[in-house]
Amino acid sequence: MANRAMPLLGSLRTRLIAAFVLVAALSAVTATALAYHDSRNFIVIRTQTALEQDFRQRVSGLAREFDVPPSPQTLKRFADDVSQAGLRDADVIVGYQGLTASSRPGADESRITPSMRAAVRTGDRLNVQRITKDGHPWLVLGTPVTFEESHRTSGLEVYAIVSLQDEERDVNDLLRTVRNGTIPIIILAAVLALLAARTVLRPVRNLGDATRRLAAGELGARAQPTGRDELADLAHTFNATAQALQTSVTELREQEATARRFAADVSHELRTPLTAMTIVSNVLDEEADQLPPDSATAMRTVSAETAKLARLVDDLIEISRFDAKAIHPNRNEIDVGDTIRSTLTVRGWHDDVHTDLPDESVRALLDRRRLDVIVANLVGNALRHGAPPVTVTLRASDAEITIEVTDHGPGLNPEVIRHVFDRFYKADTARTRSEGSGLGMAIAQENAHLHGGTIHADNRLEGGAVFTLRLPRHVEGTP
Repeated sequence: MANRAMPLLGSLRTRLIAAFVLVAALSAVTATALAYHDSRNFIVIRTQTALEQDFRQRVSGLAREFDVPPSPQTLKRFADDVSQAGLRDADVIVGYQGLTASSRPGADESRITPSMRAAVRTGDRLNVQRITKDGHPWLVLGTPVTFEESHRTSGLEVYAIVSLQDEERDVNDLLRTVRNGTIPIIILAAVLALLAARTVLRPVRNLGDATRRLAAGELGARAQPTGRDELADLAHTFNATAQALQTSVTELREQEATARRFAADVSHELRTPLTAMTIVSNVLDEEADQLPPDSATAMRTVSAETAKLARLVDDLIEISRFDAKAIHPNRNEIDVGDTIRSTLTVRGWHDDVHTDLPDESVRALLDRRRLDVIVANLVGNALRHGAPPVTVTLRASDAEITIEVTDHGPGLNPEVIRHVFDRFYKADTARTRSEGSGLGMAIAQENAHLHGGTIHADNRLEGGAVFTLRLPRHVEGTP
């Protein structure tokens, strides 16, 4: 349904699933990062510790039998012996006062940084550095050789360069394994989030359905509480509110129906005596000229008031029929311009009202009597409350006709515009009596709605009020 549509990202279900998956993804990524960091450190440090121990022991053992100053051959043999001490195919470089020898011809001594050389030359302990050269990780070990008795440096420097590519490969394999395991975790989190959202949002969905049914006028709509949580409490509260609303609306409808029946019954009961009173008052009104002045004035007053009361009763009966949905338009194809002219002529307004009607005939499928009532009420209202000249304008399109009734009076203030079609509304609260029944504009609006049209009240820019009637020219489904 259209009223249930909502943006995909705006639904609570989508946000709940997205939040669940996001938390799972962040947790997985965080765990992966921590595992990678810790595993990498563990693997590298374990390898480094083992190499340091082997390197230290081998250098110490060989240094006892090494005499300084050495020859180039002696340096080369020392480097080969250290390299064969299980240092994982390390490049061993030995230096003594400008002489250098390595365990492998062409060994890249640039992997020994100046800071490492300075630390070895000025220190008396093993130094370790991890570097990256040409995109590959290396472990560089460097130590001076000291005399055992005095612990003085002998000037002999020993360096070992060991590749850490195997450790890097192990760490990358571990990272790949953990990363590949993250995808199933996220998928599982999405499935669990979907199940959780369905469980959590089912009461919300049921409550939303009940609310929509209640808003659509189904006062018996109730939510189905499940469980004992906060949503169940909300459902109970909604049901209590809906029950109270149903009770109040039922009482109001009964009171409204009673009031309408009362008004209709009273109107019908008054019609018969009012008819008799109208006949008598008309007879007496004709004889008023033969009565004394005071009696004649009283008789004409009674006659006028009887006529007003008769119009009020007729309008009340008409309104009660609208309320009871007992009125159906008697549509015929009519000439709208002729109907307007007839309305003004019958009521003696032809000389007081200007007309702006098309030269050609404007025909529409309407109830002639009810169009007459609408135009009469609009023009009568303009004559009573506006100022001349009053103009009736007719315009037509293929789909609808538009009738405008304008005057040159002071116009309508916004408060009057909002209530001008209300029953018994009086623009001037100090005016307790008027020539009309107070129902004319309401009856005009009801007749417009009966034809599927509208009446709109507004003010003209040039001054004065304008009432615009719009009616369809044809009934839906007819040519």
